[in-house]
Amino acid sequence: MRPKEFKMPCYNLEEIERKYGEIVAKKIKVIQFYEKYGEKLTREAFNIAKSTVFLWKKKLKDKNYDVSALIPKSRAPIRRRQKEWHPEIIEYIKKRRWEIPRLGQIPLKKELDEFCKNKGIKPISASTIAKIIRYLKDRNEIINPKAKISFYAKTGKVVIREKRKKKKLRRGNFTPNSPGDLVQLDSIHVLINGVKRYIFSAIDTTTRFAFAYAYKSLTSRNARDFLEKLIKIMPFKVKRVQTDNGSEFMGEFEELLNKLNIIHFFNYPKDPQSNAFVERFNRTLYEHLIEWNLNEIIQPDKFNYYLMNYLLWYNTQKPHQALNNSPPLEYFLKNYIRNNYYSNMYINRTIINYHNILNLLRVACLLRSSYKVFCPDSGKFYYYFLNFFICYF
Repeated sequence: MRPKEFKMPCYNLEEIERKYGEIVAKKIKVIQFYEKYGEKLTREAFNIAKSTVFLWKKKLKDKNYDVSALIPKSRAPIRRRQKEWHPEIIEYIKKRRWEIPRLGQIPLKKELDEFCKNKGIKPISASTIAKIIRYLKDRNEIINPKAKISFYAKTGKVVIREKRKKKKLRRGNFTPNSPGDLVQLDSIHVLINGVKRYIFSAIDTTTRFAFAYAYKSLTSRNARDFLEKLIKIMPFKVKRVQTDNGSEFMGEFEELLNKLNIIHFFNYPKDPQSNAFVERFNRTLYEHLIEWNLNEIIQPDKFNYYLMNYLLWYNTQKPHQALNNSPPLEYFLKNYIRNNYYSNMYINRTIINYHNILNLLRVACLLRSSYKVFCPDSGKFYYYFLNFFICYF
């Protein structure tokens, strides 16, 4: 016999994942799945016991269905092991670090072994020396070379601040399932006659719908401008982006992402393979267009004219093996907008659902308006899109 119905409010899993993390979102998803399909299927799908689900439901109910009740609590021990470092060893490390502020644990190890031998003290490992250095830094008992020291003349106080790196969100095991779930961004650096030019590029990993734009400088302001153009171009909502760790993808770019509630994944350092989709698009773009128009790229406005024409062909005409030899826009329309109801009266299988025709026109208008903004001559747009429209029907 199933328990009484658990009346839980409707939660937005994407919003919960952005605000509270993946673990909390998964717990909510499991509870919703349990309420819909029962204990047996929940155990098979998630390998989670009935008692665990009931515990999560109780926490939610006790906190008036506040999602923060499911945030994992710290598992750190209440009683921590006390440090057993010899006072003379600590004093020796403090003395040597004041003399040479960047002296590391490996050179210190050799000196400290000799010191301990003369004092009759048990020597310590290099990792323990590193822990002592960290301990002394946290208490400002030794100089921290990475810290910022400020002196306030009015109060006579000296304030030491250590700038700690913010932990970046990585993609991990996240797998995109629909358009806009993950859009990869990158930049292409081109040097021609001693002049540097930069091309921001982006591609949706599900539909391979791509966009690029050239700029004179590689700044976060230009990256923000590119993101604004990208959002206008894409015929679907951008939910997550993935970039490398370059400074151009921080600052104003990051501010716009936070404003639009778009999740930002960072690559691991020196790991371009994790951004494989956009790296491959960069190569295609360079071999098809950039390599043959190097003189025009010095003037980004002129080069962007050729670039827009190329992108129209790329998104509406170019076959992609990963998409069963369909162009990105055609693949998107067939798999995510069109339904499976066709009329067999004609060989070309005319669509009978007028909602699909409205969706097609909506995408056409988006592309048309975007193309008009970035390129004044829209003749190429009509040529490519009408050819696609004829082939599609």
